[in-house]
Amino acid sequence: MAPKNTSKTLGPIETNIVARLTYEKKTIVTIKDLDQLFKLSPESRKQIVFRLKRKKILTPVKRGAYVFSPLESGPEGTGVDELLIPPLFFPQKNYYIGYSTMFNYYNFTEQLFQTVYVLNTTMRMERVICGISYKFVRIPENRMYGLETIKVKDTHVNISSKERTLIDLLYFNKPVGGIERAVPIFTEIVKKKKCDIKKLIEYATRFPNITTRKRIGLILDELGTANSILRPLIKSVKETAVSSFTGSRKGKLNKKWRIIINDSRK
Repeated sequence: MAPKNTSKTLGPIETNIVARLTYEKKTIVTIKDLDQLFKLSPESRKQIVFRLKRKKILTPVKRGAYVFSPLESGPEGTGVDELLIPPLFFPQKNYYIGYSTMFNYYNFTEQLFQTVYVLNTTMRMERVICGISYKFVRIPENRMYGLETIKVKDTHVNISSKERTLIDLLYFNKPVGGIERAVPIFTEIVKKKKCDIKKLIEYATRFPNITTRKRIGLILDELGTANSILRPLIKSVKETAVSSFTGSRKGKLNKKWRIIINDSRK
């Protein structure tokens, strides 16, 4: 399909706005952007936004924020990077993109996951935005650590670090097929030294879920990790109750990790 001529489709002011936004290489446009770039009254801006939305040049993400797609992009519009959407909902930076989204990002698995997981301290919601499925998962503040910031088209985006993503892999293992599939992925990455083992242990020691801490400790122990390196993690489970990953009390007690070892210990 040949590109449409925006000057014939839009009014003069709209044409100027689309041209400027295209020149500025805007993907996400906010009301603040429009106010800074164009001298419009609030009423004029409201009307222009309404018309650009109707013509599918602006697609709403949330109140006051839109994905910009000029007519030259064709009827399907401009694709938006899925990582650019979450920061719009959390101006206080109290979020990170994680779980299966980061399993793909770090190439933990060749599976392709359709949902973008946004862990945060305030919001629980599921929504399709620009054809992309998002799930906002509210978590306690003590799980907001082990994060990194990357830059995506001039936007700073919070994501889980590789080491934190490994911990989340064992904790939130359903997308990869359960704990039986998650453990080999975790083990392979550690064996091939594709992560910072000290950072992994530091983050695991802080993780509030005791079962996950014990799983990580047991795996690292079996991979030959020195006790001197494991010490913080060992200490973190020392005073916990004896547990079993399967719920069965049959098996051999591992005193170091306070876990009953059985055929499905991981």
